[in-house]
Amino acid sequence: MTHRVSVLHGPNLNLLGTRDPGVYGTTTLVEIDAELARLAKARGAEVRCAQSNLEGELVDLIQRARGWADAIVINPGGYTHTSVAIRDAIDAVALPTVEVHLSNLHAREPFRQGSITAAKCLGQICGFGAQSYYLGLDAALTHVEATARDAIPRKRQRRSRTR
Repeated sequence: MTHRVSVLHGPNLNLLGTRDPGVYGTTTLVEIDAELARLAKARGAEVRCAQSNLEGELVDLIQRARGWADAIVINPGGYTHTSVAIRDAIDAVALPTVEVHLSNLHAREPFRQGSITAAKCLGQICGFGAQSYYLGLDAALTHVEATARDAIPRKRQRRSRTR
């Protein structure tokens, strides 16, 4: 069975490679997407990558993932700290989701240290530059493979709704 992962990039990530390379590195989004496709193929999986600067479009992409993907890897960018809509969409689709960030949020400005969206995700990987995406893909695929292998119903995969 081919597992599918939707990789979603939030606002300003289309500027990777030139935007504040001291924080975000010099790897471009095109390079990240190409490496994600290569890594997925090596695992017998498939990825679809999309980027948007618009909150509502990211919500739409999350909702569309429900009909195609087995998991989501998302870098909500600045919406990490502000978007209840993205958090609610992640919760509503009930797909295992891994949040990733290029920089270490916990070492940045105080307003960047909290994540509204992470509480509805399986976990968060941050601070490893482009490698955060690759680790996120590995985590998502490992989770989906283990869930399929162990026949765990999707309902049990979800995080607690009390968070």
